[in-house]
Order: sequence, then structure tokens, then C-alpha cells
Amino acid sequence: SAASDVYKRQGQDGSEGLFHVKILPRCIRHCQQYSDILDAEARECYAYITVSADAIEEECPVELAKALDVRPGVTAIVGGGGKTTLMECLAEELSAQARVIVCTTTHIYPEQNMPCLVSTSEAEIAAELARTRCVCVGSVSESGKYSAPELPFCTLCALASYVIVEADGSKRLPLKAHAPHEPVIPPEANQTILVVGASGFGRPMRESVHRAPIAAQALDVSEDTTVTPELWAKFLNLEALHTRVLVNQAENEPERQTARALAAGLSCPVCMAALQKGWIECLC
Repeated sequence: SAASDVYKRQGQDGSEGLFHVKILPRCIRHCQQYSDILDAEARECYAYITVSADAIEEECPVELAKALDVRPGVTAIVGGGGKTTLMECLAEELSAQARVIVCTTTHIYPEQNMPCLVSTSEAEIAAELARTRCVCVGSVSESGKYSAPELPFCTLCALASYVIVEADGSKRLPLKAHAPHEPVIPPEANQTILVVGASGFGRPMRESVHRAPIAAQALDVSEDTTVTPELWAKFLNLEALHTRVLVNQAENEPERQTARALAAGLSCPVCMAALQKGWIECLC
């Protein structure tokens, strides 16, 4: 069968551990539906992974784009801790099957894991995408960071299936309150994903929120107020800048509980994730 062929082909180089990743991309809960078509050798692998569900859950690939409903066109990423990581993870995943451009409307450091083109032409971007499928484009600012690309987003969309834009800055803090000129979301964006760093909860607002005075004033509280999921949900509803929320840094159960509490106060789709570990779960 096709399933056992994949297993044998990978087993020849000793990497049978990849078997469940290739055939069972959504982890252990899908194993049973394949068990009837596996040969004896493959069943040994199935038996192994059945008793190793926890390990498999860590190894299985995360379908970020599907969980976050990322569609062709422009996706804007705003908010706090994890924006660049999310942009990089989406770019890596999507470029396996499509052409992807990453860029910013504010400032980002040049990407280390993909080609970077500065003040470039359409032809140069097209040539690089034909070679690598993923490229970072922008203009160089005085700080050495990249700023917004010179080409309009409608042109970038004609060159690549997906354009992922970091449209915000947070000074590396987990939570972000926005000034009137922020975030800088391209009008072409078909959705705006707001990233919330779970490490910002349980701390004073002045320590965990970029532009804390703005949040404190909107909520009529002190900057020394401890940020709770319920309080931050209220603030996000007041800002109403997003179409979807991703709670990052949800690596342990306490952080996941705060993510669920935040989701309970929001009316938009919410996911929680540990992007550095390759894990995501949709909450609503």
C-alpha cells in the first residue's frame, strides 16, 4: 500500500521515526484509521507510536496556516511577543508549496533564514522566488533594520501567493497597546492576526505592555495594575484592531489556562500556541 511504501522508503535510511509524520500529519488520533492497511513491519512502528503519544504530539508538524486560516494575499501580524516568530514559521510552512514574500510596514531586522532583497525590482524578486520560493523584501533604514518595501502591496501580491507582513512593533514586550498611528495595516490585508504573549499576564501593566499609559487610560486603571486575561480581553475589544488572536508562549498548563480565559472574553477566533515548540491549538 502507499502507506507501507512510505514507511519502507524512509526505513531504509533508518529514519522510521518519520513514518508517522508523513502519513499521520495530525498525530496519534489518526493512527487507528491507518492500522488496517499497514504491513507487519509498519505495524511495529504503529505499535510503538501508539504507546508514545506524548512524544509524537511534540514531533508532529503544526499546520499554522490552516489553524490561523491564512489565505492567499496579504496577512498582517500585529501585537506583542511572537510576531516575527509567527511570520517566519508561516513563511517556512507556506513556501513548501507556494511563493511567499515577508516584509514589514514598520521596522524589522533582516531575516537570517531566507534571502533578503533591498529596494529591489519586480524582476529581481520574481527571479529569487523562482529559485527559493521565499524572500524578505524591504528598504534599509538608518538603524540597519528593514522598513516597508518600495513596491506597492498589489505588486507584491502579483509576485507571490502569500505576503506576510509584520505591521507593528512592541519593543520586545509581550503585550501591546496602540497609539493612534498604529498598527500600520496594509489596506490589502485580508486578515489581521494579533499576537498576545502569555508571559504578559500576572505582571504589572507598566512591565508587560508597550505603551502602557494608553492601555491604562483606556481601561481607567493604574499602570501598576496586574494584567489579567479578563482585563486584556476588555482592552482588545476596545481597540478592535484584529480579526483573529493568537496567544503565544502557552508552553505550560498555567499559560494555557490564561489563554482560555482570554478567549472567553473575545468574540473573534482565538488560538493558543508555543511557536518555538511547533504547537498550536484552536480555542474558538
